[in-house]
Amino acid sequence: MQLLTVGSVAFDAIETPFGKSDKIIGGAGTYITLAASFFNKEQAIVSVVGEDFPYETIEGMKERGIDTTGIQIPTGGKTFFWAGKYHNDMNSRDTLVTELNVLGDFNPIVPEAFRTAPYLMLGNLSPEVQLKVVSQMKVRPTFIAMDTMNFWMDIALEALHLTLKSVDLLIVNDEEARQLTGEYSLKTAAKKIAAMGPSKVVIKKGEHGALLFENDRIFYAPALPLEEVFDPTGAGDCFAGGFMGYLSQTNDTSFENMKKAVIAGSAVASFCVEKFGTKRLEEITTADVKERMQAFLQLSQFDLN
Repeated sequence: MQLLTVGSVAFDAIETPFGKSDKIIGGAGTYITLAASFFNKEQAIVSVVGEDFPYETIEGMKERGIDTTGIQIPTGGKTFFWAGKYHNDMNSRDTLVTELNVLGDFNPIVPEAFRTAPYLMLGNLSPEVQLKVVSQMKVRPTFIAMDTMNFWMDIALEALHLTLKSVDLLIVNDEEARQLTGEYSLKTAAKKIAAMGPSKVVIKKGEHGALLFENDRIFYAPALPLEEVFDPTGAGDCFAGGFMGYLSQTNDTSFENMKKAVIAGSAVASFCVEKFGTKRLEEITTADVKERMQAFLQLSQFDLN
């Protein structure tokens, strides 16, 4: 097992200026593992769903090389549900419904076979849950990445700081980086985050691309201009999944290879937003993703001579 992810597998209902969906499959863990599957077929997930979750979805994950034996299904439980409405700029949204259900009491249990995975992705869950997963690993993974959000900074900042000390990479957006550090400059914010524990930081800027920081080195990946953006839900998780899928498959954590991982994550995320939920991810192939990575290369390639 090369890559282990902990994250939610859930139901979403989404409304954007371009349409709305009924209850569809979502969740950070779902998006991360599906995105990673374009690069790595040796991965697993630790999560929890209710008895109402469709069996065929879990079977579909297995077909993509995702080991689902770490998904708990409590008797009589209901799956986590989130509903949201995006504003016209597609960068801001209102949460309409949050039903934690089985996720509210989630106690992650890492199966024995997963406890030596060299790459670990901690999806956006409470920092206490994230740290519980780290503590169950038999050997400290080669590379641990984590996602978090403003909510945990508001209600669990002390636990978040504790978890940050255990990871190699933090993936956040620009607003979250500024809240966590109190710094407006993203370069200064990245340095402050590195002092908290993670030696590497990715700061996502939505439609304006992503920044990778390590020590004094910085890499910027632009966002690919798209003709249609239907649903930004899951784009950040797809970025994380593509990044970690590529990194774990190549087994190279150098700064130069992480640049490629940023492009891999950006490429998968650019597909995700083209349709509601996970639908676009289910249509494309690894060849499609690699072709789009080439498009990113052309986007910013130039010669000064």
